[in-house]
Amino acid sequence: MARMPLSPSDRFLGRVETYAKHRPGYPSAALDLLEARCGLRPGADAVDLGSGTGILSALLIERGARVFGIEPNREMRHYSDLALSRGEFYSQAGTAESTSMPDRFFDLLVAGQAFHWFDPLKTRQEALRILKTGAWAALLWNERPKGLIPFLEDYEALLRRYAPEYDAVARLRAQEDGIRQFFGHAPQLATFANQQVLDFDGLAGRVMSSSYAPLPDRPEHGPLMAGLREVFDRHQQDGKVIFPYRTLVYFGQPDQPE
Repeated sequence: MARMPLSPSDRFLGRVETYAKHRPGYPSAALDLLEARCGLRPGADAVDLGSGTGILSALLIERGARVFGIEPNREMRHYSDLALSRGEFYSQAGTAESTSMPDRFFDLLVAGQAFHWFDPLKTRQEALRILKTGAWAALLWNERPKGLIPFLEDYEALLRRYAPEYDAVARLRAQEDGIRQFFGHAPQLATFANQQVLDFDGLAGRVMSSSYAPLPDRPEHGPLMAGLREVFDRHQQDGKVIFPYRTLVYFGQPDQPE
């Protein structure tokens, strides 16, 4: 029997601790950009749409912001509440399209590795409602770099073989039409180098943090893990592989409707 497709808010059920432990963070240079151009500063009120386990929220808090995380997944929200309990972090059950936050409240809106799950036009309407006049928004992704990288070529071939949803989910990310609809214009784009250095357990955790990876109860899981071991052994040096990323930051001031 075919499985019913999961909603975006349910796709990471059962992956929360793996997600928090093994997903990459964002480079300091990306946060420097948010400070220099987007209003991130001590005392700023920031909203993190699709805040997940708090990976991006934690970095905003380190820069002195008060962060309100909007997250529909109860398990992720509970994890972030515990992980960020010592900082100024306040989570709320909600969606990017319906945050329940007050009007004209926020100095900065961010979404880290999440905007591709949102409805761009409805999220734009909500952003215009909750952002202060002239406030900025920034959409961040960690994407794999383009070009010939033998490790990533073998890694992606493995995912295409054993993770049926991989291509569909990968196509969702960083779609510039939706990003343009959200801002009301073509935003600025900054790109930064980023990477993880992973042993095999770290690489396995990185795979299983993804919504498209088959969980242990699926028949594809065992072959995926066996193939991952082969890919790791082929490319490891001193027991580690380098997993490179390009961190994309689309940023701008959402246009007010005329």
